[in-house]
Amino acid sequence: MIAGDILGARARIDPRKTVLVYVPTGERFSYSELDRRARRMAQLWQQQLGLRKGDRIGILAQNSVEYVCAFFAAGKSGVILVPLNARQTAHELSYVAEDAGLSALLYETQFAAVARALQAARPAMKLLALDGAEWETAWKQADEADFHPTPCAPEDVYCLLYTSGTTGRPKGVMIPHRMIVWNAYNTAVGWQVRDNDVMPVFTPMYHAGGLTVFLTAGILLGCTMIVHRHFDASEVWRTIEQERVSLLFAVPTIFKVMMEVPEFATCDTRSVRWFISGGAPLPLYLIAAYLGRGILFKQGYGLTEVGVNCFAIGDEDARSKLGSIGKPMPFTEAQLVDEAGREAATGEVGELWLKGPHVCRGYWNNAQATAEVLDAGGWFHTGDMVRRDGEGNFYIAGRVKEMFISGGVNVCPAEVEAELLLHPAVEDAAVVGVEHAKWGEVGAAFVVLRAGHVGRAEELTEFLAHKLAHYKLPHHYRFVSGLPRTAYGKVLRAELQRQFRADEK
Repeated sequence: MIAGDILGARARIDPRKTVLVYVPTGERFSYSELDRRARRMAQLWQQQLGLRKGDRIGILAQNSVEYVCAFFAAGKSGVILVPLNARQTAHELSYVAEDAGLSALLYETQFAAVARALQAARPAMKLLALDGAEWETAWKQADEADFHPTPCAPEDVYCLLYTSGTTGRPKGVMIPHRMIVWNAYNTAVGWQVRDNDVMPVFTPMYHAGGLTVFLTAGILLGCTMIVHRHFDASEVWRTIEQERVSLLFAVPTIFKVMMEVPEFATCDTRSVRWFISGGAPLPLYLIAAYLGRGILFKQGYGLTEVGVNCFAIGDEDARSKLGSIGKPMPFTEAQLVDEAGREAATGEVGELWLKGPHVCRGYWNNAQATAEVLDAGGWFHTGDMVRRDGEGNFYIAGRVKEMFISGGVNVCPAEVEAELLLHPAVEDAAVVGVEHAKWGEVGAAFVVLRAGHVGRAEELTEFLAHKLAHYKLPHHYRFVSGLPRTAYGKVLRAELQRQFRADEK
């Protein structure tokens, strides 16, 4: 039976080994200690909150030991965990609470006002603070010795991870126990994670990246996880040196911030095997900067719906094929499909479809949205435009929804952005499609310049003209101080399009 109690399985093998170091307090937990805490959390849910298998419990908090325990308690109890975005308002979260049908909500007291507002709209939902006197009382009353794990089947839902909702209402991705385990297998095997690896977690655990990029794979293999409460660039560099971190995951925005603090130049990184980026396209100048620092830098690929780790790239290719996400993981099938539904030829761009045991069950309470992405053959249509070279390495070209049509020809913004970022004056860039009387749509480039440089549209156009077809060249340039992004580094393209329209009025 494939059930997602990864922590319990590893605790039987390595009970005394350190599994978790919590940076704010310096606490260190062995596998057996963390497993006991997760069992106690599950017992608390059953005894004091009256939760049973299939019930949904929300969590509204920043990274913590309790958050990790809640995640693994879901695997032991069959209760479905629903992480809530700690940056969102009660108004935004009310839809998620109602759609998921939350029976209970765990929250940190700093979010008490939001929790009470959610309960006002859903009176039957029980609240329990994760800190303070209320939590201490509840925790003391729970006894993990009386807990008996609830049997779970491979297709039972482990957690609901809601999409960001940047293009509409958030959708709850049904993550089954099978998917939790297989994503961990894929990562461990495809990335060749070792049992002595040390890996930090500082991206938010209310995102799939924080929960499953390294946490599940690392614990499956018996690694040590360093949990930060939140991201602080200097703190991360200090932890790399003090805890001898070997692998590190972040999104491009975070890697850029890490590059701008003094510790970037001074940190002892001899323990590091490699860094890996995901969540958004990776600018090549960031890869070059870290390689120049002596750190091997890789780019990964994944989606909440198909698992956060679907491709792997070897060390040699990571140096020679900059920008590639590599090749599909051992237990992943991938194909590129063109607009006519045929397999895209080598070098041509097509939509990436993925298939394997790491793919989700679809969207909670949304059969129509599920049918739009999961076909009868089990292929998940990612919506990402990708090309493959002659050696089988894949490169992200952009999203289907971001693509625009200029004069009847498709233009992938990510392709134009990648070239713009190679210009020495450009620090950041995003391209969006905007209306044009003759061509239907043309590109508008929003460019952030490096300090000391002056923006000249003609210079950038000339630079791009040697690299791209004429129809791909932006017709408009806007030089801005920064780009609007989500917490996970994705550009808010609709906001840029609104900004462009406002400027044109």
